[in-house]
Amino acid sequence: MKALPRRSLLAAALGAAPALSPALAAPALPQCRAGTLYLTIDTGWGREAEAIAAVLREREVKATLFVADEPDFRGGTTLGPGWATFWRDRAAEGHAFASHTARHWYFTGDVGADRVRYASRRRGEGSEVLDGPALCAELSRPIGLLKQAAPEAQVLPLWRAPGGRTTPNALRLARACGLRHQGWSGNGFLGDELDSAAHPNSALLAQALRRTRDGEVLIMHWGVRSRREPFGLVFEDVVTGLQAKGFCFALLPASGK
Repeated sequence: MKALPRRSLLAAALGAAPALSPALAAPALPQCRAGTLYLTIDTGWGREAEAIAAVLREREVKATLFVADEPDFRGGTTLGPGWATFWRDRAAEGHAFASHTARHWYFTGDVGADRVRYASRRRGEGSEVLDGPALCAELSRPIGLLKQAAPEAQVLPLWRAPGGRTTPNALRLARACGLRHQGWSGNGFLGDELDSAAHPNSALLAQALRRTRDGEVLIMHWGVRSRREPFGLVFEDVVTGLQAKGFCFALLPASGK
């Protein structure tokens, strides 16, 4: 029996049709004639994680992985014991890591001169007001969990707020913890959080290939629960298309971008 391509296997597993996209299987170019890109991946729901990781491995793409301990598609959390092998494998492949907060709540406003309100969007979890030590603990906890699974993981002194939403106090308090905030560039949002009816994979692929420029910090997730047409189905075409245009991928530097 003829082996199915990975996109068809993923589609079958998820009950979705493969995205219709051009054949973009050109090999990665040895030179970076179009420039360098910085792919970053936030934890998300994790549903397409293995398929996305396979693309990274086969296309020899190194990414910077922002980790949080948020609910996953299996009913656990993304830094729980069930993910230990996954993170250990990514560390062994040479990807870098950084904090995406422990609980993946949102910074909603400053409280006085030295505190920040931190609120959940999940029912029943509420909100807290964090001071400097509490914020440092929130940012360090996911790295501690990661290191339990992958002691050799390369960790950068960077962090990313959920949704990229920061406040002046959050930025200042995190700097006191030794962490610099890392967002993404203007054209770097790959769109995997958007509604797939309004933004199908074919449109996201075309947009990525049309808009991406040298130096972009790209952002995506290991899967997004609300997206009905998983972006993982078209991720390989995004990568091969950008490589065919002459882009190379690199880890973020420790100073961020």
